[in-house]
Amino acid sequence: MLSFVSRSSNLAASSVAATQTVALGNKAAFPAVKVVKESTLVPPSKKQLSPNSLTAVLPRKPVQASFSTGGPSQVRFAHTDIRVPDFSEYRRNDLKSNSIDAKESAPKRQGFSYLIVGSGAVAGAYAAKSVVGEFVSSMSASADVLALAKIEVKLSDIPEGKNVTFKWRGKPLFIRHRTQAEIDAEMGVDVSSLRDPQHDTERCQRPEWLVLLGVCTHLGCVPIANSGDYGGYYCPCHGSHYDSSGRIRKGPAPLNLEIPIHTFVDESTLVVG
Repeated sequence: MLSFVSRSSNLAASSVAATQTVALGNKAAFPAVKVVKESTLVPPSKKQLSPNSLTAVLPRKPVQASFSTGGPSQVRFAHTDIRVPDFSEYRRNDLKSNSIDAKESAPKRQGFSYLIVGSGAVAGAYAAKSVVGEFVSSMSASADVLALAKIEVKLSDIPEGKNVTFKWRGKPLFIRHRTQAEIDAEMGVDVSSLRDPQHDTERCQRPEWLVLLGVCTHLGCVPIANSGDYGGYYCPCHGSHYDSSGRIRKGPAPLNLEIPIHTFVDESTLVVG
């Protein structure tokens, strides 16, 4: 049922009257409302009804009513010819019948939802992985920095008994081609008598090649090669003496010379870093 309420403009404050009219063939005993203009709210339509179509056929102006005693009035109409909108075309086939239990088709209907959610989760995880990978890779070292991270040395250019200095990562790099006499002397040292005990085999991958960082472990000075009391390295700043294996033997330095990570690619190629 539809209800329409209209209010008088002049006598509303002094008098109030209400009348209910039901369109069932019976007339009110004292009708207080006289309909001036009447229009069909929902004309019959052969096409399928929907909320949009019902809204389109509504009158542009509201129904006007006049009354003699003033005050608000109420008129009700029983429209029994209004067709209920049918949305069967939008419903699933499993749910069109009112006698079918919706729980029976729930797994089938939920399967599609699970598929959509799972596909979206996989796509989102892949996109997040790509974003994180790009972000992390942007913080890694650039190509020019990586190029300086390693140095390749041709061992055939270093004669036996000589020490060659290279620059690696801003530090001096000592590569010494030791003689057999130096190897025998360092192999015979008593490790227990050393300040920083290390055997010669622990410091050299190949006995004839010694790879060291030329930075004194005392205050960071650069030692002099082939000098000192032990014929290895000598730091003139504070008098630290190292042997041919880079081990501290005398002076204030607390530790042996550092050995960087290095790899012998072949018999004549060394890669440091």
